[in-house]
This record gives sequence, structure tokens and C-alpha cells, in this order.
Amino acid sequence: MKEKIKKLLGANMDIDLTSNGKVDWKQSCCPWNEKEGSNTHKCAVKNTSICEYFYGIEYLDTVICCFPNENTNR
Repeated sequence: MKEKIKKLLGANMDIDLTSNGKVDWKQSCCPWNEKEGSNTHKCAVKNTSICEYFYGIEYLDTVICCFPNENTNR
């Protein structure tokens, strides 16, 4: 049987929850930013970094975050 889904390595993307309500869809707040009262933490910054608590993406656009727990996928 031919596989319908592939896991592709090396994605280079920006992912964040820091739009401050400037999007037309429902968006959660980053729990790390909420705890610190900031807006500085991002899940992934293209060509730069991935948050230590970023655990992945679930279809269609749900960020999986383990904050404040250790990320066992790292």
C-alpha cells in the first residue's frame, strides 16, 4: 500500500502566538508569554530558533506546547 502521508525534514518556518488580536481567527496566547507578561517568546523563528517548549503542530494549525514542563522530544 502506498503511504499517503510523509514526514518531511528541514522545515524552515515562523510560528508564533503573538498577533495581539490582529488576526481574523481565534488564537491562543503563548503560556510562557502569559506567565512573564511579555510578548517576546515565539514557537519558531525562521533561520533562527525553535522554542524549548515547542512540541509540534497538530492538524490544521494547533501548536503543541509543553510549557512549563521539559520537552522530552529534544
